[in-house]
Amino acid sequence: MKNRIFGISATLILLLSTSCHSIMDIQPLDKITGEQLFSDVAGLKTVLANVYNNLPIEDFDFDPRLGYNFHGEQNSDGGWSITQLTDHAVIHNLRGTQPGAEIVSFWAYSDLRQLNTFLETVKNVEGLKDEERARLEAEGHFARAYMYFAMVRRYGGVPIITEVQKSPTTPEEEQALRVPRSTEKETWDFVLSECDLAIAGLPDKSNSSDGALRATKWAAYALKSRAALHAASVAKYWDKAPLIGEAVDAKLVGGMTSADANNYYKQCIDASKAIIDNSGKTLYKPNPSTVEEAAKNFQTMFEDPSKADEEVIFKKAYIDGSSTQRQGHSTDMQFNPNQTKIGSYYMSGRFSVSLNIVDLFEDYTDDGTGNNIGIKTRSDGVEDDYAMRARDFDVSKPYIHYATQYDVFKDMDARLLASVIVPGSTWKNTVINMQGGLITSDGKRMMFTDGSAKGLDGKDYYAYGASSLNDCSGFGNLGQEDENFSISGFSLKKFLQEAKTVAGVFNSSTQDFIDFRLGEIYLNYAEAAIESGQGDAALAKTYLNALRKRAGHKDEIPATLDNILKERQVELAFEGQRYWDLIRRRDYHQVFNSTYRKILVPVLDLRENPPQYIFVRAYSYLDVDAGGRTFNPRTYYLSIPGIATNKLIQNPGY
Repeated sequence: MKNRIFGISATLILLLSTSCHSIMDIQPLDKITGEQLFSDVAGLKTVLANVYNNLPIEDFDFDPRLGYNFHGEQNSDGGWSITQLTDHAVIHNLRGTQPGAEIVSFWAYSDLRQLNTFLETVKNVEGLKDEERARLEAEGHFARAYMYFAMVRRYGGVPIITEVQKSPTTPEEEQALRVPRSTEKETWDFVLSECDLAIAGLPDKSNSSDGALRATKWAAYALKSRAALHAASVAKYWDKAPLIGEAVDAKLVGGMTSADANNYYKQCIDASKAIIDNSGKTLYKPNPSTVEEAAKNFQTMFEDPSKADEEVIFKKAYIDGSSTQRQGHSTDMQFNPNQTKIGSYYMSGRFSVSLNIVDLFEDYTDDGTGNNIGIKTRSDGVEDDYAMRARDFDVSKPYIHYATQYDVFKDMDARLLASVIVPGSTWKNTVINMQGGLITSDGKRMMFTDGSAKGLDGKDYYAYGASSLNDCSGFGNLGQEDENFSISGFSLKKFLQEAKTVAGVFNSSTQDFIDFRLGEIYLNYAEAAIESGQGDAALAKTYLNALRKRAGHKDEIPATLDNILKERQVELAFEGQRYWDLIRRRDYHQVFNSTYRKILVPVLDLRENPPQYIFVRAYSYLDVDAGGRTFNPRTYYLSIPGIATNKLIQNPGY
């Protein structure tokens, strides 16, 4: 801690990469008193650094079970992502848990107290120019909007506290401090009004002299776009999963109208359009000449976001924490496939991308419909037939045979190949082997085992595709605690660094996390316009197809709601949006209703000479073991913490 620099100057990298401890926790180490922190410009900016650090950005250091900005020993249990609670991915140690049940609480009133103190103090601190004072105040409103946004989408209506509460000295004063919950609508309105206050005071750009990564006006507009779309969806769809109880009756959860929905859609449209028309932001590399170029461009944007500043609106940066174990993140170490794992950490390759999302990516038929046909595995065209357990698949089915593990993925959307390590693809100069078994020459299955068999050519072939598990990245040691292999046939590529080798220790990765980018804003606008009939449907189509063109597609598809929502999944895959999209549109309980997520297992068929691959569609063994995954509708709102002392009305079902 002694080496931390909290001042806002040069760049804001350190400002956005400080530890999870609050500013008050570090006072004894830094010899700074609370009074000093709020008494001058330097102290105020120290507090602002902590405010930024406490923003509830669901970044590389966000664990859906533990919380925000966790570091060090807390992330030593195996690489979690909020995506793994959705239909886009599975993780081997998510056993017996239902989707949504492990999303962390965010009851931010201790951080908000500090933030409110900051907002009150900044008005009176001497030595600030008016322009700087206005900016600092606007940054406080941006942070407050972000924190209340994180709370309202978890709990519905919450207490809105905008002033510093004084310690009570009498029972009457203590009672007065108990602020009741506002309605859900009032809380959403507060978030959006805080965004407006931030917009009014933030500059168009941040530069390196005063902190390049500080929030700008466009970051506040982007937060408003995301928050307004969430509010609109809840207002429109909250009764798809009706709840009952005191909180419902008081409209602390739900209770909003179609008029409210249209109002929020309009605010999303206006905020999105302000960014699109006035920010100067453009899509990164929007006109690739080839599909290969499109894939490389898309991969680069997330591997090194500093190269994509024209699209990135707001991001979080890190410095190498391999020595302190605090300041970087561990994405590369935890999510590289087994064949390219970093260091000796035994829990790599845990981000197993599901077949559900892979099947959504199109090929380049480009017939103007946007229809995805999925991965072709059967000559009879039957692609909705799944083995309950992959080890028991029917060898007599008419599988298509492929010469390599990669051939089935040729001509797929560039964003798939940029976001997912598929079987047989090359990653870090290594051909990634995801084989899960083989069919012997006499037609018997040999699945998920170290065994081998001879082919018709007299050669020995291994069930995992190699004699050593070091040369395998899928299905090895299936079900074992030390399993560091994909259990779906796919691994994460998005975000990982291919060209750079990082130290094999925690917090040694330094690539930025993109929080807001123009691609999301295009999709926010399109969804809001089509859902509400407001805005410009022609522009919605333009924005939708601009993203597809950037991915190498040549056709134009209509801006239907189905097309927009599908495009949202493939464009924003693994960026943390899918979980909240299922929440806000009230689709979670329909997507997960005794549901098994899907996997794809490459199997080598030794009945062919030379042997060829088939691809077996199956269900995730974890979901089968759990009897399917079901989302409990009460989980659309989390339990209100501490009601025994704060006397707040509890949410339904708790």
